[in-house]
Order: sequence, then structure tokens, then C-alpha cells
Amino acid sequence: MRRLLSLFSIVMLSPLSALAQAATPGPYTLRQILSYPYALELVAAPTGARIAWVLNEQGVRNIYEAHAPDWSAHRLTRYTADDGLELTQLAITSDGQTVVYVRGGDHDANWEVTPPGATSPVAQPKVEIWAVRTDVDSAPRLLAEGDEPAVSPRGDRVAFVRSGQAFAVPLAGGDAKQLFYARGKTGGLRWSPDGSRLAFVSNRGDHSFIGLFTPDSTTLRWLAPSTTQDSEIRWSPDGKAIAFIRVPGQGGSPLPFLVDVPQPWAIWVADVASGAAHAVWRAPATLRGNFPETAGDANLAWGANGRIIFLCDIDGWPHLYSAPAAGGAPTLLTPGSFMVEHVAMSPDQRFIVYSANTGADPNDDDRRHIFRVSTDRADAAALTKGEGVEWTPVVTGDAKSVAFISATPKRPPIPAVLALGAPAPGVLAEDRIPKDFPLASLVTPRKVTFKAPDGTLIHGQLFQKDGLTGKNAAVVFIHGGPPRQMLLGWHYMDYYSNAYAMNQYLASRGFVVMTVNYRLGIGYGHDFHHPPHAGPWGAAEYQDVLAAGRWLAAQPNVDAKRVGLWGGSYGGYLGALALARNSDVFAADVDLHGVHDWVADLREYLSYPTWQYQRGDLDSARAVAWRSSPVADIATWKSPVLLIQGDDDGNVYFSEMVGLVRRLDAAGVKYEQLVLPDEIHGFLLHRSWMTADSATSAWLTKTIGRP
Repeated sequence: MRRLLSLFSIVMLSPLSALAQAATPGPYTLRQILSYPYALELVAAPTGARIAWVLNEQGVRNIYEAHAPDWSAHRLTRYTADDGLELTQLAITSDGQTVVYVRGGDHDANWEVTPPGATSPVAQPKVEIWAVRTDVDSAPRLLAEGDEPAVSPRGDRVAFVRSGQAFAVPLAGGDAKQLFYARGKTGGLRWSPDGSRLAFVSNRGDHSFIGLFTPDSTTLRWLAPSTTQDSEIRWSPDGKAIAFIRVPGQGGSPLPFLVDVPQPWAIWVADVASGAAHAVWRAPATLRGNFPETAGDANLAWGANGRIIFLCDIDGWPHLYSAPAAGGAPTLLTPGSFMVEHVAMSPDQRFIVYSANTGADPNDDDRRHIFRVSTDRADAAALTKGEGVEWTPVVTGDAKSVAFISATPKRPPIPAVLALGAPAPGVLAEDRIPKDFPLASLVTPRKVTFKAPDGTLIHGQLFQKDGLTGKNAAVVFIHGGPPRQMLLGWHYMDYYSNAYAMNQYLASRGFVVMTVNYRLGIGYGHDFHHPPHAGPWGAAEYQDVLAAGRWLAAQPNVDAKRVGLWGGSYGGYLGALALARNSDVFAADVDLHGVHDWVADLREYLSYPTWQYQRGDLDSARAVAWRSSPVADIATWKSPVLLIQGDDDGNVYFSEMVGLVRRLDAAGVKYEQLVLPDEIHGFLLHRSWMTADSATSAWLTKTIGRP
């Protein structure tokens, strides 16, 4: 029976929030600001006009769907616990009647790396593939234990990966069976457009192959096997060819640490019938020609009329290009001084939608808006504009609408739908924002710029409540990554939406808060993203953090003796470096899972056998890495620090925190520590974020919040 709209339907498509109209400004609690809903994993059905997404509500994750013509949002699952079980890799079947998804794991939150002996914060650590109907009120069905599901275009089964091998399970239910055995680790499963064949990547360590499996054959076929590493399978619309990325295999002389060098890559196309392949485009042997490191990497795709679409930085910005599959010079589709992110192809392969940090407003370089461009010419047109932030666009299967995630400086991220040709989008699921969420009390951050000592222009966003008088404590927030950019609104990564909420909360408590977009981050061009002598090879980006602290200290409403920092991961590293080098500028820090000793990270490279004889610049790099580490300057570390980390962290090993604590003890530096047993790098549990954020606020209030 269809869900009763009075119970489960979400009123939506309102251009202006009813909550925003009704709420009144005032003080609020940390619980209230962290109650924001967060939409992610947005997908569109291959045909028709239906979308689905995940909504994370205070750690409770559920799947919703909406479809034309009314676009009413309906909840498909009924999970109720803050259990840390992610819902990821959503896909809608071609008939629009089923959503397939993965429940469990820690995709991207822990780099899918688990240290030996580590445990998991979730009650059920299994990674499982589930399916739920969109057209009836029914419970989700467990299909199989596994990951990386690929739904057949025929809608009859789902291929997936388990223990590095390919399996398949009927969508209607039944036993999962291994499809074939291949040496190495199988992944990157891609069905042909007609569902008759399955392409896959076979990773063999120092090289990888593109393989083809046909269900009625017992023989695997390999496409142009080589010593290279081949990946990113993309079928042509007619199923006769496959495009893929080819990079050199591992090995050869070791690359230098201290000097960036060009690293070649190319786009190849293979004929499925013969297996023969040819290079369509080769990246130039320049630093800007290196493989892109922004969202979606190369964003490889097929366009109409035999065009290959890809992203690269060869003009100094991450831009989209279109090249003939038969070979020839590529066409720049998105010229201008901005970056392209979150790319999606239309069902007919004739146009692309994407997000970019550009627009009519000069401040749009610190936002994201949605654009459309043809696959064969540079005719980009803006689909959204204003003070909002929009990302992850998808085109509906009927090619009549574009859906995306939408936020403003005040309203948290929820889906929106724009009918192509319509003047403005409508938002969905707005009533999932809690009634006591302090929407009207939030501040609109202001873009600021300042120069680092070497003259580099640095961007930041300033959070400051109205009517602030006198001399106040100030905080520099440092993002992680470092290929990240903080924005003038809620962020498209859930980790940084938590940071945005915290910066809002600190501002409401009377702190002047500034986020600093230091070099190594994205949004300001390839050269800003790839500066020389950065990170363990010189920490050149630290001067941007120091400049941010000094800029804040010079503001008339800031007490220069009460400037602190907080940040996570790479931001934890830079915050620790700030206290180690400049406790005269920074009075306190909150360091979430930061790196403290770069030399420890170099030890794994010593295991390469060829380096017994070819050491390259390893000895020099080790010395520079030590000088770039916070632990190298413990003698001048005077200001207090709060250290926070989960001990199942696979991005920054917990030994970084353990080692720093020992050094701080020996140096007599004041610190406190908050350890979250079994938590990972990007905390999976909402209550872990509540604990960490509460401790952050309390520490900053205690150390610098009072004169």
C-alpha cells in the first residue's frame, strides 16, 4: 500500500523556507546546531524522473526518494539508531522500482585502511548489499555480503565484489555466486549498456588489466594487456568500445621527494571485439599535465557522436575537455579562472552538468554553483546563482530536470530539483530540518583576503555575530585534506559541514572565527594546489596559517593575546605546527587526529628493495621532513593543546597522538586528551562528533574565551 502522505510525505519545492520565516534569532545550544540534516549520495534513475538520496539525521541514516510530477519526498528505509553504519553507493534500477545500496563499512572516512588488530565502532562490521522498493511500502531486503555493487541494465541481477573477487546475486533474491576467478584484486565492475558483458579491473600490484567477462563463456578476455596500470572503465553508448585511463606501472627509478616532476598518463580506447586499443589523448609532460586530484579525478565519460570527456589542469585550472575517440586535439569546454567539480552526464550524452566555483558574484570563488555545457562545444550556462552553495548534480532519466544538493549560509544541505528552463529550483525535504534548529540565528560568513609573507593571496571566511563589541577571543579554523576548500556556506563534505556548524556555534558564543584556505587547497588554481616546498617537504603552507593568525590579531575587536586554532587531520598538523613554532601568536589549539612526525611516514618507503641501492633524495627528504614536523620544535611549544583522536584511525595512525603526548609530557607542555575507543578518522557516530565538539568548545572557552 502506498505510504500515507500525512505520515511519510515531505512537503517540498518551496523557494523560501517556512522555517526561516517563522524562526527568530537567539542563543542556541550545541545540540541544536548539530541537529542539522545532511543529504548525500544523490542519484537519478537511468530512465524516467526519479531520484534517491541518503539523509543523515543526527547519525540516523535513511534513504529517501522523490519523482515527478509532484516530487514529494518519501522515506524508503526505517533505520532508527545512531549506529555508525553508512549507507552508500546508491543505484536505481532501470525501471525505477528498486534502490540498491551498501550498508556498513567506512568508505572514504578511513581510506578503507584498517591497521592490524584494529576494531570497528559499528555494532555490525559486515559490509552488505541491500535493496528496497520505491513503489510499495516494504522492508529492505538483504542481497548479499559484499561491496561495490553494479546493477545490471537488464535489472535482473547485481554484480559486486567480495574478498577481491567478482560475484553476482539475483535482484529478486537468491544465492550469490562467484562469476569468475582472476588473479590479483578485482574491482571497478561495469556492465555493458545491454547488460550482456561485465568489464572489470584486475589489480596485480605493480600493474593492472582491463578484463571482460561474458556469462555464457568460461574464458576471460583482456583488453590490450600491458605493464601499465589501467583503470576507470567507461563503455561507449553502443557497447562496442571501452575508454580507460592508462598510467605507467610501478617501479623504475624512485621519484624524487623534494622536487615535483611530471608523471605521465593517457586516455585509451579499446575495441571490444578485437581487444586492440589506441591512445586517444596523452597528457603533456608538465606539472599541470599530471593526473588531476579533485573530485572524480579525470571524470572520464563518453559523450554523443564519439566524444571522450575528461578533466585535467593543463591550462592551470581543473577544466572539462572533449576529444574525438578516434584521436585529435581536445576542445576546452569550460574556459575561465575557476575549478570544475562534481560532473555528471545527461542520459543522451549530449550535455554535462557540473558544479564550479564561479558566477556573477566575485565571491562565488568561495561557493559552488551548477552549470550545463554541451559535450562538443564551450557553451556553458549557469543553472543556479546567488548566495547558496550547490553540488553533486544529476540529470533525471528523462533529461528534463537536474537534481542536486542545495545549501545556503544558514540552511543545511537538502536536495533540490530544477526543471530545465525553469527560473529557479525547488528544495525537497525541508521539513526534516528540526523545528528548534537555529536557522535564523546563524551568521552569514564574510569573505576576507590577506597576503602571506611571500605575497601569495590567501582566502578565508569570517564568522562574527552582530553587535560584537570590545576585545574578543578569536579562532583560526584549519581544514584538513589538504585538497579542500572551505566555503561561504554549508559544505559538500559531511566532515566539513560539522566544522561549519562548529564555527557557527563558536561565533554565537562570542568568538571571532576565521577559516583559512591555505595553499595546497583547491579552488584557486593548479599552482595554488601544488605549491613547492609544502607539507613534509618544507611546510610552505604554514606561513598562510601564521598570516591568518596575525590578521585576526590585528582586528580592532580581537584581543591579540587570545587567538587560538582548531582543525582536524592536516588541519591538526598545521595547528600543532603553529603552537610549536609560534606560541607567541597562538594561545591555544584543538588538534583532532593530526600528523606530528613526518619522518615516521617515510619509514614505509625504506622497504622498497630498489632503494637499497637507489636511495634518490631520501636522506635529504628525511631531514626536511623532520624540520617540517611539529615535534621538531617541541622546545618552543608553550601554549596548551587539546588532543582528540579515535584509536581505529586508518588515515593518521593513533601512534601520532601517543608519540606527541610523550613528548609534551617530557617538555612540560600543558595538554588534555580525548580518546574515542574504536572510532575511525572521519567519525561514524553522531555522538562521537557531539563529544568531540563539546570538548572543543569547552577547551577554547577555558583557555582563551575569558580575558
